[in-house]
Amino acid sequence: MQGLMMHGALTLGAILDRAERINARGAVVSRGSDRSLHRSTYGDLAPRARRLAAGLRDLGVPEGARVATLMWNQREHLEAYYGVPARGAVVHTLNPRLSPAELGHIAAHAEDEAIIADASLVEVLQRIRAEREFRHVIVVGDGDLPPGAIAYEEALATGDPGLPPVAQDDELAAAALCYTSGTTGHPKGVLYSHRSLVLHAMGLAMADSFGIREADTVLPVVPMFHVNAWGLPFTCPMTGAQLVLPGRFLDPESLLELLVGERVTFTAGVPTVWLALLERLDQEPDAHDLSALRCMLVGGSAAPKGLIEAFERRHGLHVLQGWGMTEMCPVGSIGRLPRAMADAPAEERLAYRARQGQPVPLVEIRARHEDGFVPWDGVTMGELEVRGPTVAAAYMGGDGADRFTADGWFRTGDIVTIDPTGCIEITDREKDLIKSGGEWISSVALENALMALPAVAEAAVIAIPDPKWQERPLACVVLRPGHGPTPDELRERLAGAFPSWWLPDRVEFVEEIPRTATGKFKKSVLRDRFAGNPGT
Repeated sequence: MQGLMMHGALTLGAILDRAERINARGAVVSRGSDRSLHRSTYGDLAPRARRLAAGLRDLGVPEGARVATLMWNQREHLEAYYGVPARGAVVHTLNPRLSPAELGHIAAHAEDEAIIADASLVEVLQRIRAEREFRHVIVVGDGDLPPGAIAYEEALATGDPGLPPVAQDDELAAAALCYTSGTTGHPKGVLYSHRSLVLHAMGLAMADSFGIREADTVLPVVPMFHVNAWGLPFTCPMTGAQLVLPGRFLDPESLLELLVGERVTFTAGVPTVWLALLERLDQEPDAHDLSALRCMLVGGSAAPKGLIEAFERRHGLHVLQGWGMTEMCPVGSIGRLPRAMADAPAEERLAYRARQGQPVPLVEIRARHEDGFVPWDGVTMGELEVRGPTVAAAYMGGDGADRFTADGWFRTGDIVTIDPTGCIEITDREKDLIKSGGEWISSVALENALMALPAVAEAAVIAIPDPKWQERPLACVVLRPGHGPTPDELRERLAGAFPSWWLPDRVEFVEEIPRTATGKFKKSVLRDRFAGNPGT
């Protein structure tokens, strides 16, 4: 027997309709390439997104086609988030920080038919076009158009703002496409359905998740080309929260201008952005009124405990840690402090919040090692596996089939412990775990401890071959200006927190830690540099 309830398709079109009808006055603030601020509303967004959809139809872009975007966090990108799926096509966000060869490979693999690019990225666009031909090229903004391109506003000019070109009734249809960061092997395509994106957007609005509501003003510092800006451009129009888009300006000065001037209540970004912001606030502790800011979300990579503590104790700002992956839309867990720990000692509460937290509703977790599934004891380590309606079931084109288990779970590659309450703590990536003398050493734990030291700005720990122990840890450290500890002094500072056999055999001082295009430490470069170097 089935229930007697109506069926309404969970589509991005439903979010856009709600934004127009219920949340039409919700503000969208967008910073342009000339640093000026453009102010519009969700009421303006909806007809422009539909004009884009109709314009793509009139150009001959078919349903199911992939339409690439090469843009920053800007209003036209938001319009593409809704306008491309309204055409029945798939919006495919490209990361302009990747090399032209990488972008060409990704665009070819996705079979992108059209591309929408910001005028500030025309040079990047032209280099991609040398690797991949597009049937249609649309450019946003002023300036000379490259050969064969049309202006974005021209594409919108003939479109009908009142009628979506295709019926939005298939919630399982593909809506968006993102590629993984490709830290190991070629990037892999994750093809999101309307349903998965809507469920994820609803999840972010839950109080124990991001808690996004109509009263909020949200600044996504995470780029819109990186996993759909963690879903915030879908949740904000759904709830009516005001959306502040910083364009391409993610330096501390530009972010502080928006955080203060727009009275931002919620913001989200990767640790490297917040480390730079922390340094600026430390230099000018009383110069910026951030009293409206209720939450800073840190994701993309593990937030050092020292970062959480510094923002809160020195500046009164609440830091929330989230974990996820491209394959999960992307949010998988949130580090909210549970009720049972409300009265725990401050250090214990801080340690808990530095973990990755409990899985969000509808996401199931388990972990396994070579002997089978690990117990939820907070000690035993194993690779985390996940499943749920916001988790990928396969990669586009059938790549990476070994990442999916026979019984339908996704192998994350993260090595974790899970405590009895389901709280996840990532101890390492599978490829970064250090196995010394048959025992595992967590590079993440060592990195967080090093970055909690006043003298250390950044640290990455890698495994190097060892003839006796198989592998040993090496720490690559960026020092803060004016500090000059020796390697032995750094090891001494770690000695009280870790077993002696965990301590790095070597410490190498470097000017910077290499990063991927999404801001994560690129340890493969460090391994290539130091693994065969006997050091001094």
